[in-house]
Amino acid sequence: MRRFSLWLRGKPTVADSILAVVLLTLEVLVFAASDGASPWVQLIMGLLLCLPIVWRRTYPCTAAGVILVMSITITFVSYSIDDLDAEHPGLFALAVALYTLVAYVGRRAAGLFVVGLVADLALAIWLLGQGVAATGVFSLLIFALSWITAEFLGARRAYDEEVAARLAVADYDRDRRAEDAVAAERTRIARELHDVIAHAVSVMIVQADGATYAVTTKPDVAKQALANIGIVGREALAELRRTVSLLRTEPATDDMPQHGTAGLARVVGMMRSAGLPVELELTGELDDISPAVSLGVYRLVQESLTNVLRHAGERPRAKVRVRRRDTDVLVEITDNGNASGLFSFGSGNGLLGMRERVAVLHGTLEAGRQTDGSWRVTAELPLELRD
Repeated sequence: MRRFSLWLRGKPTVADSILAVVLLTLEVLVFAASDGASPWVQLIMGLLLCLPIVWRRTYPCTAAGVILVMSITITFVSYSIDDLDAEHPGLFALAVALYTLVAYVGRRAAGLFVVGLVADLALAIWLLGQGVAATGVFSLLIFALSWITAEFLGARRAYDEEVAARLAVADYDRDRRAEDAVAAERTRIARELHDVIAHAVSVMIVQADGATYAVTTKPDVAKQALANIGIVGREALAELRRTVSLLRTEPATDDMPQHGTAGLARVVGMMRSAGLPVELELTGELDDISPAVSLGVYRLVQESLTNVLRHAGERPRAKVRVRRRDTDVLVEITDNGNASGLFSFGSGNGLLGMRERVAVLHGTLEAGRQTDGSWRVTAELPLELRD
């Protein structure tokens, strides 16, 4: 039964048709028991009175107007034809129409309909000689009950609609936050992959080119370059495994990159082995800052030195300054500004990745060419992350 009720709630025309059939059945029963004049006239008027209920929610004002007109017509026809029964069970449609106007249209339309009901009631009392107490009081109670019920159920319906709207907004907000979280995670993983691969491949290409030139004239140099390629490749593979473990939701343990002063010294040493002279200046305690900030410093230095190696010319030089201050960490990387490296064009993802990383840490980043032709990257990363 509950399932049928829920099904009817989604099909208002079907439910209203059932109500119209019920009232029409009562009209037929009255017709069958009637012995007055012209019973077929009474049945037809009852049918016309009940039929508009089918469309009471689709066209509420029109349906209410037709029902009211039919009620007034019944009064005049009953007055004109002697012995015609003026009692119609279908007159309950007036109360149904009033309920519909209050619940679905508004109090103003319902008020106008009440004026018509009062006129119809007064006309029936005057022409048909119905008792004021019997007819008027009973009709007043029925119409008052219809109005009160419509007000109560209308308020309940409005509350349900508001709750449904809030749930829809909450579902949308939840889905949007989930999509944002997925997008942020994908961006973070893409940024990590770019930092690892771009750095490793750039160093390996430089070392491979150097080994190619030195393999016949300086075999020891070529041997060292090949060894550096192996070291860089193994370290890149370890970091790739750690990043892939994030996709598999596996906890990373022994493949974590080394941060702090040791990590910075290692990446600088690797760049020096690749042929990039780097001057490193570390100020303040950098080993006890948060892992997120430490990783940010490490990646900024790594990506910046990789860009210097790729774009800063045949004899590139770089200077790295990392200074811990009271509330933040200052990272500054400067090259000598030849701007004619082995790689003429870049995708721009490196600088974009640095900006995204600094934004996640609520820091600031400035990158650009200076008046003396050098390229400088400056970042300020707060020590305490804000929510």
